[in-house]
Amino acid sequence: MQTNGFSHAVVFDGKGGATNISFEQLDENINSNKLVWVHFDYSTPDTIDWLTNKSGIDQIAIEALLTKETRPRTTFLNDSILLALRGINLNPNSTPEDMISIRLFINKNIIISTKKRDLLSVRDILEYFKEGIGPKTSAEFLIELTNRLTIRMEDNINDIEERVSNLEEISVDSDNSELRAQISEIKRETISLKKYLSPQKEAMYKLYNQKVSWVSEYEKVQLREITDQLMRYIEELDSIKDKVSVIQENISQRLSEQMNQKMYVLSIISAIFLPLGFLTGLFGINVGGIPGAESKESFYIFIMILIAIVGLQLYIFKKKRWL
Repeated sequence: MQTNGFSHAVVFDGKGGATNISFEQLDENINSNKLVWVHFDYSTPDTIDWLTNKSGIDQIAIEALLTKETRPRTTFLNDSILLALRGINLNPNSTPEDMISIRLFINKNIIISTKKRDLLSVRDILEYFKEGIGPKTSAEFLIELTNRLTIRMEDNINDIEERVSNLEEISVDSDNSELRAQISEIKRETISLKKYLSPQKEAMYKLYNQKVSWVSEYEKVQLREITDQLMRYIEELDSIKDKVSVIQENISQRLSEQMNQKMYVLSIISAIFLPLGFLTGLFGINVGGIPGAESKESFYIFIMILIAIVGLQLYIFKKKRWL
């Protein structure tokens, strides 16, 4: 990548291939009748300068392409589309739920996209161009990009589902802190993913329901299919969240039962020793008149009385089914 924020630019050949062009060749190609896709890092001064002074697009689109924080959305500007989408972060040493944004201004003759971090879905399309099987039009590009963004979510969601299934098996016999930490981690991941997938679903829904001259009815059907797949992923995330909540409730219930059982045992022990403590305390006072104080056998008699009291308590507890 160049230091001016220019990532790449290609000119579509209309047959599935594309020709790479340099940053210096942008102006002459954008003013031609050929379809051009240019990709920038939005955070660099050169990118800001080119978009502002040389792109020739609407000011609203420029601001949207340069904004730092954005949620998935679709905006129509005459016969052009302004898009903000999110994709799974599959870069090394990253977490998938930390989703990467891509912003697009797209019409029949030009595609301008901006990003801060690389998306593998963008690389996929560039590889398709090299193989001669890339998109031929703006509409096909839009379909291919949204499809790649959506498909790449599948493995991550399947991985979360598998982890939840393993937790369901482990949670039957375990309730340790490590298990609870895994549950919290999965809940955090699903919440983070759904935070962006829900508005992305609305953006996709709006995308295929609006009339645009360069998007055919068949291509709208393809966009609807991609949206349906995205909706299924969201439903799976909801299902995962419900399963994790059930596991968490079962663990909490088991911990509560264990705590209640321990408290119950302690209560029984306290109830047994309460009268014994009272009697030993009473006979331990240092005042005159304590029965048996002068008798050698009184201590053993007192022990037998205490044993009898314990036996009577145990009998009463069993009869009342407290034990």
